[in-house]
Amino acid sequence: MGELPKRVLTGAILLAIVALVAFIDNLYITWAFFGVIYVVAFYEALKLFHMESYEQQLYYWALALWIVAAFYPNPDDLFFIVALIFAAYEAYTQDKDWKKFLPFLYPTASFLFLLSLYHDFGMEALIWLVIVVALTDIGAYFSGKLFGKHPFSKTSPNKTWEGVVGGIIISTIAGSYYSLILVDPIYGVIISFLVSVASIFGDLFESYLKRLAGVKDSGNILPGHGGVLDRVDGYLFGAPAMVVLLRGLL
Repeated sequence: MGELPKRVLTGAILLAIVALVAFIDNLYITWAFFGVIYVVAFYEALKLFHMESYEQQLYYWALALWIVAAFYPNPDDLFFIVALIFAAYEAYTQDKDWKKFLPFLYPTASFLFLLSLYHDFGMEALIWLVIVVALTDIGAYFSGKLFGKHPFSKTSPNKTWEGVVGGIIISTIAGSYYSLILVDPIYGVIISFLVSVASIFGDLFESYLKRLAGVKDSGNILPGHGGVLDRVDGYLFGAPAMVVLLRGLL
């Protein structure tokens, strides 16, 4: 099977799973769904950070944190608690290995914000996030193919300013229209626009990590798509942005 058929088939399966989770709309099923993605993303992040030697030790912390997140009312707060615990541990032991905190900054914090988005604002907000991030990616791809001339960043040479602007415009329009069921129109436009911009840089940041690690993809678990981080990178910046904006503007 060629790459394009693999990509389409994998994408269809992922879309069906996401649609099923959205239809069921249950906190613990959503938590479990995010948890499976988080565990794989955490493993991929360890490889990107060249931290395989810490794998077993850090996985205990990651799993314990996600279990607590199922019952804690504000999951994103847990990141700061972990940061304080880690700082206290470092001060006590003088271990001087701050690198161990990196996978709890990325992608852990973002997954806690994803769970908070559902916990605080419901499945409709998650769907809004998916619309904005997905259409930013799709819109940027096709706009870049049609009009792209000027490179956007050395970090991701295939991206162009024309593609980025096209993706942001398309996703802002679609996201704003959907958001009418949740917020006032002006807030829908502001949030959709800023979340779209955030998702662009989420994708760019993961590309930066891959360049530092010297790899093309974060993994190979998704045929035709690469790794989990390759698929969720935009959401890992978009989710915190949407949570902060919804809390601040509503």
